[in-house]
Amino acid sequence: MKKRVSIKDIAEKVGVSTALVSYVLNGKEREARVGQEIAKKIRKVAADLNYQPNLIARGLKFGRTNTLGLIVADISNPFFATLARSIELEAQKNGYTVLFGSSDEQLDKSQNLINTFLSRQVDGLIITPVAGSQSQIEELKTKGIPFVLMDRGFSDLETSVVVTDNHEAMYSAVKLLTDNGYRKIGMIAYDTPLTHMQDRIKGYKDALKDAGIRFQSKWLKKVPFEDYKERVARAVLQLIDKKSQPVDALVFATNSISVQALKIIHAQKLVVPDDLGIISFDESDAFEFFYTSITYIKQNLNEISKKAVQTLLKNINSVTPKVERVIVPSTIVVGVSSGKKLKEKVVV
Repeated sequence: MKKRVSIKDIAEKVGVSTALVSYVLNGKEREARVGQEIAKKIRKVAADLNYQPNLIARGLKFGRTNTLGLIVADISNPFFATLARSIELEAQKNGYTVLFGSSDEQLDKSQNLINTFLSRQVDGLIITPVAGSQSQIEELKTKGIPFVLMDRGFSDLETSVVVTDNHEAMYSAVKLLTDNGYRKIGMIAYDTPLTHMQDRIKGYKDALKDAGIRFQSKWLKKVPFEDYKERVARAVLQLIDKKSQPVDALVFATNSISVQALKIIHAQKLVVPDDLGIISFDESDAFEFFYTSITYIKQNLNEISKKAVQTLLKNINSVTPKVERVIVPSTIVVGVSSGKKLKEKVVV
């Protein structure tokens, strides 16, 4: 393995002290009164030798590495992939590099990523927490490590968090369905105590209540993240079963649930929106292959990313960081799938 080029190697090549090289490479040649010619020569030799600074050592010395750690739930999900890319661009604008990791909604992976990023001396963390990871977050608070939660949080833990207004988004989606004549609206969500899912479920129930519709427990299906494809398929079949008063509309709490559910709906030859109204939380490229355009809740990912980075940097740069809860509004992109049920349309 080729030896890493050090400041000492550059100093020996130029014929100056390591301290002088350090001043130049850290942009402090004026403070050290280093001549322009020697500074230029040091930079040229560093470039010729392909010198790469040791960020960990630099971080230990100066207290900063200008790197951030980002832990998302599932980087293969287009939602998190887009968030990660937007966060990377926002961080770059502020002179930071981002290290990525995917927890896959698993506690042990989440902890391993936190440990790995902290060992790399990142200046702060942006985390999409997994269910049951409250103790991991509490430990970060205890240690005084700058972090911000994104997309979801914990109802009984005060932390900086940047989230969509999940309650209002789902409330508006269900209201759109009730306004269009649907009365038996089901929902499929992930089974988790995390705030984003709980807020979406509450928004669903509140919208039904305000529309004068009595919620029925059989309309709400919660599926685990593990083996969710099979569980979603089973939930859809139960909700549309003609033998047990089937629902006339469905809202899906995530795009991953939506994609799996649409496969079953298509296989059952249901006509959307006449037989079944549909709205998804978040979009998916797979929607383009469905025969009818899907209505979906569009989160403002650029704003979420921007606020997450800005909130974290404020915490990093503050002697007494404040807890901030940032709520980002979303919009509904209306397709055919939530359209009015013509066969039940009431003509006044």
